[in-house]
Amino acid sequence: MAAPAGDDKPFLEVEGLVVRYGAVEALHGVDLVARHGTITALIGANGAGKSTLLRTICGLARPAAGSIRFEGKDIAELPPHEIVEAGIAMSPEGRRLFPDMSVEENLMLGAFTRKDAAAIARDRKRALELFPRVRERLHQRAGTLSGGEQQMVAMARALMADPRLLLLDEPSLGLSPILVGTIFKTIVEIAKTGTTVLLVEQNARRALEVAETAYVLETGKIVTSGGAAKLLEDPAVRAAYLGG
Repeated sequence: MAAPAGDDKPFLEVEGLVVRYGAVEALHGVDLVARHGTITALIGANGAGKSTLLRTICGLARPAAGSIRFEGKDIAELPPHEIVEAGIAMSPEGRRLFPDMSVEENLMLGAFTRKDAAAIARDRKRALELFPRVRERLHQRAGTLSGGEQQMVAMARALMADPRLLLLDEPSLGLSPILVGTIFKTIVEIAKTGTTVLLVEQNARRALEVAETAYVLETGKIVTSGGAAKLLEDPAVRAAYLGG
């Protein structure tokens, strides 16, 4: 079920990234590369810094040092809305929907930086094809949906920005095994359309099964990286994250 391989040109390059929250250093010189059209997985324990890395890429946290290059351009100092306009969108941990707004309204918030009505309509159609359950719930309040349905809305909303790079933060968190399978199949389908995916996921086994490349983050440092299939068989990775 792994996504197709992309080209060898780095699409996203993170180099020497240091992020601090006050006196606490959350990321210690992180290097990461995601290639176009592939799924790159980032795994690690709670508190390792995975969400901090995604938040920094999309401009919600500022690096103290290092660079973030997207399609060759350094985006580390751009404000979040300009990063969205550049082609990066995130589906955050916890979904972050507006519970009293309809699913349709939440969905359309993903297109807030866009002006082309025809392109927005095209991407709305694409998102609803990927997530037919969302189509069935368009007129419901988002707060009435199940956890799995809310996750689908959050991912569909991110796709409404028409991203070339999609950041997914813990998309399977709290979902039933059946819905986890559905979410991961959809992630593969998204990558097949040419959207590059950077996937943060505690379900390490499923993440490594769909990714081409993977990184292991421990206490703010990348400790292992390589082909996802090889990491699936790595004894240290298996012992730490896959149950032996």
